[in-house]
Amino acid sequence: MRAILIGLMMWWVAIAATAQDLSGLARIDLAKSGIRDGWGGKTTLTLGLSQGVPYRVFALDAPPRLVVDFREVDFSEVTADALLSKPGRVSGVRFGVFRPGWSRLVADLVEPMLPRNVAMSVDTATGSADLSIVLDSVSKQEFAAYTVPSVDAEWSLAAAAPPVSLGVDKDSFIVVLDPGHGGVDPGAVRGPTSEKDLMLGIGLALRDALRRTGEVEVVMTRDRDVFVSLPGRVALAHQVGADAFVSLHADALQYGQARGATVYTLSEEASDAASAQLAAQHDRSDIMAGVDLSGTDDEVAGVLMDLARIETRPRTDALAATLTSEMAAANGPMNKRPRREAAFSVLKSADIPSVLIEVGFLSDARDLANLRDPVWRAIMVEAIAAGLLKWHYSDLAKQPLVRQ
Repeated sequence: MRAILIGLMMWWVAIAATAQDLSGLARIDLAKSGIRDGWGGKTTLTLGLSQGVPYRVFALDAPPRLVVDFREVDFSEVTADALLSKPGRVSGVRFGVFRPGWSRLVADLVEPMLPRNVAMSVDTATGSADLSIVLDSVSKQEFAAYTVPSVDAEWSLAAAAPPVSLGVDKDSFIVVLDPGHGGVDPGAVRGPTSEKDLMLGIGLALRDALRRTGEVEVVMTRDRDVFVSLPGRVALAHQVGADAFVSLHADALQYGQARGATVYTLSEEASDAASAQLAAQHDRSDIMAGVDLSGTDDEVAGVLMDLARIETRPRTDALAATLTSEMAAANGPMNKRPRREAAFSVLKSADIPSVLIEVGFLSDARDLANLRDPVWRAIMVEAIAAGLLKWHYSDLAKQPLVRQ
């Protein structure tokens, strides 16, 4: 494993020395890009990119379309005619900014076709990449079985408008607070108490506590009872240039016992069965609310994201440790294993230290009583605020050592 990690880091350094920084946009190389029909009902879409980027590919029906999402590609100097010189099985193509941090390409299909071969190759010498998608003609039944519903199915270039400024000073310490659930998704419910209402109250109180210090810019993923998708929460953090992302929850577990505050960081393999169950519950809520979470990143894109986390992971661990310490000092009470890991979608940002705090569990009588107690909530809010500031000062002190 050490040899593999060293090899990946050397490969990353070689790319970084000659390619754009990954925070920049990938550009389209029109000389290597195009859409062409072939024999046997096959159509190939090829995109030459100035750098490798994470992406996902999926199909939508009524009418049939192929959708490719990128993080992130600059289409500003590209025209539809340049990619599709002659309509064929693909009748039209459009592209642009889909949401903050993401670009989208939509190809209109004359007949049902599915991606049979999808690959991105990255040149280790230059960092440039080639994305190839080979489409095969299929029956309407097979196409319908593959496609997925999506709340953003009808996408237009109006979505390419610049994001609205949130008035955040990018030189400040910026914290994004994410009260879990909201709107059609109530989260855990025990009698008159719902997780979405509790976390909104704690989130607003924490926002006020941080702002009173005069040292923190706070952005809320929601400040009222509305639904915000999991990707939308992470996208907002990137839009404002967050220094830290804190998601607040108070879940309930049907099986097994869980009690006490817990701080989660990201891991694709959950640290225990309860953590895996919680992560599954969170993603299931997003799907039930109608958000399309289909599609996965290409293998190369996954490697790029993992490498970007090499620097962020120690900072995230330090944030989680500091929050755990401050909450414990405030007499939490804490879970017997207060530091855990799970594949929560809201923690998957590669470049922003992100944690999810289970302030308590509504399925536990003691935790439920605490969460309903305004005095206890106020104490926990102050502890979390103190932890964020303490971590920030420590993180600033270590910045000169980064990448030395």
